Amino acid sequence: MLNKERAVQYLGFSDIPHLLIGIPVVAFFFPIVFFKADLSQGLVAYLPKFTTSILYTVSYWLSIRELLFHMRIRYRTPEETPRRIMYTVVGILLIFIVVNTLVGFIQHDLLGLADTMEKRGLTHYDYQLPSLTVVILVASIYEGIFFYQRWKEAIIETERLKRENVQSQLEGLKSQVNPHFLFNSLNTLIYIIPEDPDTAVTFVRKLSKVYRYILEIRDKELIPVSEELSFLQSYIFLLKERFGESFQVSIDVKPAYHPHKIVPLSLQMLLENAIKHNVISKSKPLLVEVFIDEQGLLIVRNNLQKKVQQMPSTNVGLENIKTRYAFFTEDKVLVQETPSCFMVSLPLIEAQLTTFEID
Repeated sequence: MLNKERAVQYLGFSDIPHLLIGIPVVAFFFPIVFFKADLSQGLVAYLPKFTTSILYTVSYWLSIRELLFHMRIRYRTPEETPRRIMYTVVGILLIFIVVNTLVGFIQHDLLGLADTMEKRGLTHYDYQLPSLTVVILVASIYEGIFFYQRWKEAIIETERLKRENVQSQLEGLKSQVNPHFLFNSLNTLIYIIPEDPDTAVTFVRKLSKVYRYILEIRDKELIPVSEELSFLQSYIFLLKERFGESFQVSIDVKPAYHPHKIVPLSLQMLLENAIKHNVISKSKPLLVEVFIDEQGLLIVRNNLQKKVQQMPSTNVGLENIKTRYAFFTEDKVLVQETPSCFMVSLPLIEAQLTTFEID
């Protein structure tokens, strides 16, 4: 029963030292506190009272301990905490009734350790009060330490996610402000200038907006959907000048969803991911859809026409998005792949943050 590994796993700490010290100490002092017993006649005369007290203390303590083990094994997730507490309270009440009945029978009828209540001038309430105190004390110790451990783990996890979020944002920015994108954009611009100077001017303006946005959101954890979509339009313009009609993007996000928040550059990274891993040609155009589904998730879906790649994908971009979302919501970023399409579902986040406009 007194298993250290089991205690650490389900109680959050090894309680064996608490049992070995706490039970004798509590049992020793309870007769003094509640029944006005004293040691004036020596330890031998005090022994029957101590024996009675330790019978109750051991029975309550170990029974409640086993109940907490069972409840925490059965209801493990934070969402199940209210149910676990409710069943634990019911279980403790049953333990109180059963232990009082059984230990009272052992105490009075089998061992003859206690005087009758009438002789000592005690009522049922006088006996129930110390029993209830033991029950509340034991349950409070275990639940208090358990919730403290959960709270401490939550703080550690939050700090870990903060560090990962900052690192992911940094990696995300590094991956977007990269020489390949700039090189491809400048190459596209070289071909546009002699053919269509007006389009070239627009191209430069869009390119500057893309980089300005990346610089402005580097300190922002969340961004409104409307601003991300505005940035995305500029980014799509640059890509379409590069790929022409071989690259098509459809955006259908109703204005009601524009105030919701998403992590910055998530849509851009998903578009870049689609371009990176799929063939794009006149005979095989890449079609990307951005829309809100029935569950209120922001979906980015593209037809699947994978490139033949020598090295498998590391999924760094997707992991970047998942890590940053994990800091703000328990809703998961869902990734689904079928033979014909690849789809990523982004949860929308409610948040009150100051926004800025992109011209």
